[in-house]
Amino acid sequence: MTNETTTGTAAGAPEAAPRTAPLGGALPPAAARALTTAGAAATIGSTLLAWTWTADFPGDLTYAMDPGGLQILTLAAGILTLLHAVASYGVRGLRWLAPTGTTSALRLLAVGGAATTWYTLVAISWELGGLANLEPGGWAAGVASLLPVIGALALPDDARPAAPPRALPSWAEILLIVAGFAAGLLVFSYGIDTAYGELFVGFLITVCFAATALFRSGLVGRLSGLTAKHRPVATAAAFAAAAGFPFTQTSDEYTSVAANILIFATVALGLNVVVGLAGLLDLGYVAFLGVGAYTAALVSGSTASPLHVHFPFWAAALAGAAASMVFGVLIGAPTLRLRGDYLAIVTLGFGEIFRIAMNNLDGTNGPDVTNGSNGIPNIPDLDILGFDFGRTHDLGFVTLGRFSNYYLLMLLFTAIVVTVFARSGNSRIGRAWVAIREDETAAGAMGINGFRLKLLAFALGASLAGLAGTVQAHVTYTVTPEQYQFAGSVPPNSAFLLAAVILGGMGTISGPLLGASLLYLIPKKLEFLQDYQLLLFGIALIILMRVRPEGLIASRRQKLEFHDEDPATGSGALDADPGANPGGPTAGLTKAGA
Repeated sequence: MTNETTTGTAAGAPEAAPRTAPLGGALPPAAARALTTAGAAATIGSTLLAWTWTADFPGDLTYAMDPGGLQILTLAAGILTLLHAVASYGVRGLRWLAPTGTTSALRLLAVGGAATTWYTLVAISWELGGLANLEPGGWAAGVASLLPVIGALALPDDARPAAPPRALPSWAEILLIVAGFAAGLLVFSYGIDTAYGELFVGFLITVCFAATALFRSGLVGRLSGLTAKHRPVATAAAFAAAAGFPFTQTSDEYTSVAANILIFATVALGLNVVVGLAGLLDLGYVAFLGVGAYTAALVSGSTASPLHVHFPFWAAALAGAAASMVFGVLIGAPTLRLRGDYLAIVTLGFGEIFRIAMNNLDGTNGPDVTNGSNGIPNIPDLDILGFDFGRTHDLGFVTLGRFSNYYLLMLLFTAIVVTVFARSGNSRIGRAWVAIREDETAAGAMGINGFRLKLLAFALGASLAGLAGTVQAHVTYTVTPEQYQFAGSVPPNSAFLLAAVILGGMGTISGPLLGASLLYLIPKKLEFLQDYQLLLFGIALIILMRVRPEGLIASRRQKLEFHDEDPATGSGALDADPGANPGGPTAGLTKAGA
């Protein structure tokens, strides 16, 4: 019996209307498939030619048989397109590439390769002053990259439900998980190591199309199934891949970016407790990061600190988390009876009050505590058990610099925050938070103490932000009020933190981590667009809200809210959620608010 027969549409579900190719009828399917395959091979071959005659364009695309710079991205897109094109013939050994069909993935990969190639050609012409700067190899690449697009658009749609995967030994499945995270580390390292803006833009184009194609083909879903089956192994592999990043670097130039990304991502995950789980709109959350940072700066032995004390780091970290939690309770107790926009306005006011207060505690407008706008400088590097984080350390053939040391420390803190978030979200209290988020009135009718649980979410989120702030104070050496604004061109700030949660996916773990990484890395790499960053950021958010309102990595409940039907089966999204609670979000929660 064929897979199509065994995995037919659910009983009672309307049969989906057949979808036609955008260029259906323009080419026979066999000719379209051959054109796609040949075009992908020609695209790969074009990267072995010189695209311009001068080395003035970054990456030096003047060499034949030696791809460099943006040519490598076209080469990668061409290889992925060729593999999926060959897989569309049903070649054994490549069927695993597209469990749900190859056509949709082929179209995305072909368009992505053409977009990267033509972006490169336009950038060469723009920066060097005209089309005359293109060599014949550049024109050949432009024509070759269009052939897979024409062929893929003429292919008939072959979307199908994914067949059950073939059973593999446990060791083989674990190897696939490790290989997946290793590939993720390779892609991230390449992206963060891009030396100029043009290469990073091309990287974003290629990765966006390739990632979407792999989702459409079902390959990512298949890998997600393996990680769910071997969750402890997947978690260990994820953190091992993250810990391996400093060992891929030859200097601290980009490790400093990674360390700040982890700080931003950890704070965003703390905000996800408040916004994603409990549904409380907090527009002043960056203030809790500032409370933790200022507390650590005051008690860590800075020469500018009026306290003149030097706590060990574990005590400073606990003090920062406790101070932030106290501020969270003090702010939340009188305000959490408000809802919606009113709560958002109050939290926005708290964020601005914190920044202004830190600015005025300068000995002139108030007590001399924070040194005003000058901040608290000269925060010493950490020294834990004789390990000086400010010095380089040789581990075999690898040298870890200052930011590598703090990156690994921050990774440990991220693991703690992820564990706290996961345990909280899966507990009775976490389910009660979700019930309050969905309908606070109904949750109260079920016996849930909404105010107490919202205050707990506020306190927990604040303490997690304060914990990250204690590390940020030592990484940056100086803590100033201007670091903790509501909005600005450089994260972290409250607006970017909230955007990271919404962009990545509310209520998930990996969503805010991905959203924070993108929102920190993109402005850092595209500094030549600094004057237009907020405009482009707003446009990107509008497009995302239209195309994928649930975020890049959405929880199953979010998919249910934004999509009536599951695209793979045609049935309701709730039917596709094996972990859905048939009793609703408030079922079995009457004891949670007691």
